[in-house]
Amino acid sequence: MLWRSMGLIVLLLLSVPAFAQGVSLANLNDGPLNSGTTNPVSGNAASSDAGVLAGSPVVTVSLPEAPAQHRFWDTENRALFTTVAVLSAADFALTRSILQNGGKELNPVTRFFSGSTAGLAVNFAGETAGVIGLSYLFHKTGHHRLERVTPMLDIGASGFAVIYDLNHR
Repeated sequence: MLWRSMGLIVLLLLSVPAFAQGVSLANLNDGPLNSGTTNPVSGNAASSDAGVLAGSPVVTVSLPEAPAQHRFWDTENRALFTTVAVLSAADFALTRSILQNGGKELNPVTRFFSGSTAGLAVNFAGETAGVIGLSYLFHKTGHHRLERVTPMLDIGASGFAVIYDLNHR
């Protein structure tokens, strides 16, 4: 449970640079090339119709295509979010069982909510909603890999927590 919180914090810290996207190369050359410059061959001012100086190399940059836009609730995301919800529910049930039998919550964030069953349920439901919300934010900003990685990291952390809980009942 502690690892899950640490994993989400690390994910948030690593996702900050993803929002600092640079300017696309396609937007850099919106105007005509070499407008207002002198043609070194003839000495005349290059007209805006010329576009390229005689004898100058033309470099074409081909950018990789962006992945095709997909719907947020596509089959893969539904499967990922269902798995997140199932593992979160299993973690809730096991944690509640352990706490009722005199166990101790190891996650300091979850420990704050572990005083009651309702508080514990709010914690795990909030975790699930947070994963879906963060994934949706990545989807809307065009970071589709991060959109998929977010629930995968939570699945790993929740799976670890469930296995740990099962081994330490």
